[in-house]
Amino acid sequence: MNTHNVTERVIALDKLDPNQHGQLKYASAFVDEHIDDIRLADGKLIVSHHAPDGGERIAAHVERLIERFSRGDFGFKEHILFEHRGPTPYRGDIIADLIEAKTIKVLEPGLFIFREPFSSLLRFFDDSFVKRVAEPFGAKEESYPAVIHLSTLDKTNHFTSFPEHIHFLNHLRDDLDVIESFSESVRQAGGWKEDAPLDLNKTMPKPRLAMNPSTCYHCYEGLQGETLEGDGIVATAVAKCHRYESKNHADFGRLLDFSMREIIFVGKPEFVRENRLKAVELLKQLAVEWEIDCLIENANDPFFTNDFQVKASFQRNQEMKYEMRLTVPYIGKSIACSSVNFHSTAFGTAFDIKTGKRPATTGCVGFGLERWVFAFLAQFGLNEEGWPAAFRDQYRAWQTKSR
Repeated sequence: MNTHNVTERVIALDKLDPNQHGQLKYASAFVDEHIDDIRLADGKLIVSHHAPDGGERIAAHVERLIERFSRGDFGFKEHILFEHRGPTPYRGDIIADLIEAKTIKVLEPGLFIFREPFSSLLRFFDDSFVKRVAEPFGAKEESYPAVIHLSTLDKTNHFTSFPEHIHFLNHLRDDLDVIESFSESVRQAGGWKEDAPLDLNKTMPKPRLAMNPSTCYHCYEGLQGETLEGDGIVATAVAKCHRYESKNHADFGRLLDFSMREIIFVGKPEFVRENRLKAVELLKQLAVEWEIDCLIENANDPFFTNDFQVKASFQRNQEMKYEMRLTVPYIGKSIACSSVNFHSTAFGTAFDIKTGKRPATTGCVGFGLERWVFAFLAQFGLNEEGWPAAFRDQYRAWQTKSR
């Protein structure tokens, strides 16, 4: 945090439905680069900042977001599909425990190095989701790049829905003078400096690629222009995903770089709908068997657009997105660890994927692997003897088999 001339700006949220306070806090983190911290308290948004104008611009931008989020009388449909109360015997600060044990190394908020046993749990959860959720659908394993074409992101409407998340990828120009000049400037400065003068227009071309923000996008790109046979296909892949989320990276489990396992359905509408509902049932079975404290509820994506209310309300009212939220006892909140999504024909149309003569319907089930491990350990702790018996037995059997 920048501690030079840090002040607070308190913004009342009387105009906004309390159910949207969390989404406003999330979006407000992006409004100005002088923000150091942002939090909710007693129906108010408290912004710590070092803005030279005393926070006037920050307050004005937050008011714009409040207006955007409250525009129209749409209302949010709420629907809890499933709720399971687990024992949650552990109540400690799991992040502090993991840091103290040197199981994780924090490079910066949202960017971690994971060591044992966290790294083994990541692989165990992934293998479990493949075996317990992907394989019942006969899903075929695919492998995707960590980067994606900007033209592909354009087809998914990512630029107009989540522009704040994008990590652009670039390189030095193919120019000997540029390359040598850059290298020499770093050498003379005694190494790379964060404040090093870097004229992007002179040293870099316009980017063509970005870090991949979502695993399933590559699946649709790979099917572009194809006509599918039968009812459809099911693919699965795990990929490193990247989303810039500003000060929100300080929130529990909100990573800059994370692993996302997805099961992706592409085909006829009923094929996708039925498989999506079957996936929900498989998630319920895992929750009960592993004694996880969680719920599955209707949700919406954090759209960052002027038509936020229209998009979010449509998504909720059509029940296009379900989230499986796992309780984190020591902060008294839950975090989304899995999502079950229905896209209708949006991606089938965008990528010219057909079933017969009609655009294909798509849907997917996503698992944020690091979040699953964080939330599980937050409920049960690092001592294996305190883990649910079924989970512990499966994990130990997996360890024996994977050696």
